[in-house]
Amino acid sequence: MLADKRPLRGYLNPVRLGQCDPVDLLTPDGEHVEIPLGKVRSVFFVREFSDDFEPERKAFLSRPKLDGLWVRLRYTDGETLEGVVPNDLLSLLDNGVQITHPDLNSTTDRIFVPRAALSEVTVLGVVGIARRKPAAAAAAAAQPRLFNE
Repeated sequence: MLADKRPLRGYLNPVRLGQCDPVDLLTPDGEHVEIPLGKVRSVFFVREFSDDFEPERKAFLSRPKLDGLWVRLRYTDGETLEGVVPNDLLSLLDNGVQITHPDLNSTTDRIFVPRAALSEVTVLGVVGIARRKPAAAAAAAAQPRLFNE
């Protein structure tokens, strides 16, 4: 989706997304189009091309179950979108953010939002952190054994 909220359908290489400017897009008609990253609002990775690619739900109803950082993205026009990003600071320092959005039943798998389209990124929580061992198990492991059991 372009900055003016006009959809543009096509195929692109997700590995190079955010690393190169402009974005190379191959349209369904076979045309090659280059789009400056500054004019892109969001890139929706969809299962199939349809009219309703934008997720209906923009926020989680409760704490997400996916591992990662739960974030709220605020676009430059004030619209917000929540999602989960990998808990990796190096990926957040890239030219944009790839999120898993809250509407898991839509045709969209994930969304890439360029840094130029965002005014704010807020971390709402950390989900799926490593579990600590219970205190009883740690105490039992620290206690010495008698008679070489």
